[in-house]
Amino acid sequence: MTLKELIGGIVHKCIKGSEDKEVTAVVYDSRKLCKGCVFVCVKGANFDGHSAAAEASRLGAAAVIVEHEVETEGDTTVILVENTRYAMAYIASAYNGNPSSRLKTIGITGTKGKTTTTYLIRSILENAGYKVGLIGTIEVIIGDRHIPALNTTPESYVLQDYLKQMVDEGCDAVVMEVSSQGLMLHRTAAIDFDLGIFTNIEPDHIGPNEHDSFEHYLECKSMLFKQCRVGIVNGDDKHVEDILKGHTCTVEKYGLNEGADIRAKDIEFVRGKGYLGVSFKTEGLITINAQADLPGIFSVYNSLCAIAVCRHFDIDKDNILKALKGAKVKGRIEMIHVSDDFTLMIDYAHNAMALESLLTTLKAYDPGRLVCVFGCGGNRSKLRRYEMGEVSGRLADLTVITSDNPRFEEPLDIIKDIETGISKTDGKHISIPDRKEAIRYVIKNGMPGDIIVLAGKGHEDYQEIKGKKYPMDERILIQEVLDS
Repeated sequence: MTLKELIGGIVHKCIKGSEDKEVTAVVYDSRKLCKGCVFVCVKGANFDGHSAAAEASRLGAAAVIVEHEVETEGDTTVILVENTRYAMAYIASAYNGNPSSRLKTIGITGTKGKTTTTYLIRSILENAGYKVGLIGTIEVIIGDRHIPALNTTPESYVLQDYLKQMVDEGCDAVVMEVSSQGLMLHRTAAIDFDLGIFTNIEPDHIGPNEHDSFEHYLECKSMLFKQCRVGIVNGDDKHVEDILKGHTCTVEKYGLNEGADIRAKDIEFVRGKGYLGVSFKTEGLITINAQADLPGIFSVYNSLCAIAVCRHFDIDKDNILKALKGAKVKGRIEMIHVSDDFTLMIDYAHNAMALESLLTTLKAYDPGRLVCVFGCGGNRSKLRRYEMGEVSGRLADLTVITSDNPRFEEPLDIIKDIETGISKTDGKHISIPDRKEAIRYVIKNGMPGDIIVLAGKGHEDYQEIKGKKYPMDERILIQEVLDS
């Protein structure tokens, strides 16, 4: 591929050299520079790629893409653009053959519900015979391969490479989580989404190296609805009109209230032996009687969203119902059957907001006791520990404080901080530092009607201690307890 072909889709100015040269690779990491590559100079939080432009030219780079003039040697071409991250998205797409144009693309943004909804959509589509790639917080799925995720939305070069692999694998569609960071840093800029989804928004990711205000967070989320054909949004969210401000897409709304294009009604909480779920009916653009093996009102919203999305595919209602009934998301209200007398689940809730939402949802199922097992990560804000302790003490009938990822802190010090938060409440609690023993305790002492939640680890299958990650999967720990 020539440089001219690679940069043809972006506004640019050639300030040195020629565009008529062959390109061997596209690179944005200065450690991967090679002869004949195009080096995109990206300014990151800790390193500015522009400072490596001279080195790139010494190593024989075909071109450097820059936001301002730089010193180079030899015949390396210098291409000036307004924003190198934005340019990189289009360059990466062109280099990989514009793979998103050959896939039905579904992008999901929101504070909560992104991960669960992506899996629900994938479950329905795959059940109907589509081959679907997935990109999200937990993993990237390409055919039979499951690749652990480093970012919710990968850098544009990595993202476009994944999309190309999906095309090569024969995928028909891709469903992906689109984070506010991913939108802000233009990682998805070269993708014209067929469907853009908004689940909800609450203050989150506000601080250094993220968003300086809730308004900026909201503005970044709204960018998705200027680069999709159809926007499917939660009409009940109080910020939905802000999200849609300046949108260029056709809009469909889902929700529980009047005015939604697809509305859920007659909602019932379902509880069986070691099982929690929801059932509801829909009206509007599609009418079905649905049941999902996930608890709570937010599971109704997630399921309703998935139904609204899959209506745009050639899928009959029976396939939608079957997929919803059997859908599971690793580490997201993931029920593990250990007894017909009580319910045990694993969830990723690892901050006060998520834990409060989870425990409030579970209390609605009127448990005999609500038991919460959790710890907090080391080398992170102590405020999170106090807040989570206070939330669990207030909402759970019994809190079992244990270890999470202590990192370079002592587990007992973290536990003491959590106890400080719980002490502000009347909640009962005990501390069992060893996580396996904490799990053993709640299983062996489970009572009829209990709902027990193991919070904080979710999909993680390791425990980080003193800079090393040790294998630790709660599903395996549960089985070991049952087998002992």
